[in-house]
Amino acid sequence: MHVEIHGHRGARGLRPENTLPGLAHALELGVDALEFDVVMTADRCLVLSHDLTVSPVTSADRGPVFPGDPLFPYVGRPVGALTLAQLRTLDCGVRRPRSETDRFAATQVPVPDTRMPTFGAVLGLVDAYGADDVRMHVELKSDPSRPDLTADPVEFTEAVVAELARHRRLGGAAILSFDWRILDVARSLVPDVPRYALIEHATMDAVWLAGLHLADFGGDVPAAAAAAGGTVLSPAHVMVDVELARQAEKHELPVVPWTVNHPGRAAELLDLGVAGIVTDYPDRMRALWAERGLPVPPPVTVPAPSPAPALARA
Repeated sequence: MHVEIHGHRGARGLRPENTLPGLAHALELGVDALEFDVVMTADRCLVLSHDLTVSPVTSADRGPVFPGDPLFPYVGRPVGALTLAQLRTLDCGVRRPRSETDRFAATQVPVPDTRMPTFGAVLGLVDAYGADDVRMHVELKSDPSRPDLTADPVEFTEAVVAELARHRRLGGAAILSFDWRILDVARSLVPDVPRYALIEHATMDAVWLAGLHLADFGGDVPAAAAAAGGTVLSPAHVMVDVELARQAEKHELPVVPWTVNHPGRAAELLDLGVAGIVTDYPDRMRALWAERGLPVPPPVTVPAPSPAPALARA
């Protein structure tokens, strides 16, 4: 039995989310897939960000890209209204909790002076590690209820697919989105690439589900996901129970719940037959897998530094 471990935003519980150090740490721990979030900038670049606006929790202003920039400060502004150059001024390596109960404050190791990476830089990192067996699970952040913040789903999906193709990663990638319009676009563009239909209680209405109404499917979420173009159902873990697992099996959709950080809950989901677990703590899941005798993904060795070029002799 092979059940996958997916590193959520890299390894959010251990290193800054959606950053090169965080993704590298997940690779070095050992995961089956790196999951991360992509947003399109004002100048049509792809960067990693969970939020459609620059988050004050994960990002901090360091200064404007040029003196007198009218858009500075950048924190709190839509990512899609800022250029790559503006976004690259931010420090994304130190979490700044808004409350004392922030669940990652005690476990996430800061990496100061870390910049917001481009999607291409992430794929370059994976290439540098030689992590050919680790899949890229790219969540396209899109809110169909906020078109003012959201990129056109066709342009957005085409850009992500083009970047994956440029790095020869389409064969080891998956497209994820809560906005099921993107699943439909991806189905047409790259029908062989897995498509994860993300869902939570807040996104169960037609505006998120590409115009589909769950009532038309008798409340059968997996049936709706399959109709929208999903090949995998990825619900919030609190939605997963025996009934949902049986419905998904009926429609031949693997279930990969998110975000599961407690081994006890992960064990319950394993007993329900899930195909994978999305987690902020790959280390915890690896320990549970070992307890259960499940195969764990191998750590990826840190790449050796390139030798310095020999100096010419006089």
